[in-house]
Amino acid sequence: MDRLAALLANFHLAASVFHAGALCHDTRHPAEAGTGYVHILSRGTAYLALADGPARRFDAPLLVLLTAADAHRFGPDPQGAETLCGSFRFGAGTSGPIYRALPSLLVIPLDRLTGMSGLLEMMLAEMREERCGRQAALDRLSELLIIRLLRYLMDSGEVDSGLLAGMAHPKLAKALIAMHDRPATNWSLTTLATEAGMSRARFASVFHGTIGQPPAEYLTHYRLSLAKTMLWDGVPLDAIAGRVGYGSPSALAKMFRRHTGLSPLQWRRHAGGRDGPALA
Repeated sequence: MDRLAALLANFHLAASVFHAGALCHDTRHPAEAGTGYVHILSRGTAYLALADGPARRFDAPLLVLLTAADAHRFGPDPQGAETLCGSFRFGAGTSGPIYRALPSLLVIPLDRLTGMSGLLEMMLAEMREERCGRQAALDRLSELLIIRLLRYLMDSGEVDSGLLAGMAHPKLAKALIAMHDRPATNWSLTTLATEAGMSRARFASVFHGTIGQPPAEYLTHYRLSLAKTMLWDGVPLDAIAGRVGYGSPSALAKMFRRHTGLSPLQWRRHAGGRDGPALA
């Protein structure tokens, strides 16, 4: 039972490292919807400031995960710091289920990431050695880092609500995986509860309490997020409708307009590509 397979296949992850090594001055990162950041402090002391808020000081090796659409600054103390910093995006931007499930700010000491120690050591070794292919290696490793962080968040109890909490639930995960794997299925509360091995009432209550929305609402948002990624990829609307569980392009367009205020084609033109603004 692979909890991430369909999500990662449908909402493609792209990650890259933009700083690796000694950090001698603060870096400023503007607000950018749909873009997340990871800052790893491996040596020295650094600080993090969100927008105009007070700075937080860090004196021990740690990892900072940020998905809040706020500008932030990350910098060293006067003695400097060694850091590895990167950014990442998932297909469908802020409307994608993985990105929406991530905490807006998470600070994790590196000694708590014991299951990722080998990967972190490999990344730091690449950072410290100026060898051919260094940037490409760091970019690929940063994608693996995000995937491993998703596993960590599902298994560690760091998040207690939302999709990642649902995927950590032994019964809800079965229904979520079924929806993710087979979005075109005519799912009902009864069939989803059967997938989870729960009664209808119990399933509806636990799902809403954990995920934060009813099963039907989650399924609708998931299907529309899939439709957006396909629109970006240039898939014709009539082909998208059947693949995301709608009987006709007009049925999909009606639901699309209800949730975005635009028709699918208007939305695609307005979004202007993967980094466009219309990611609601």
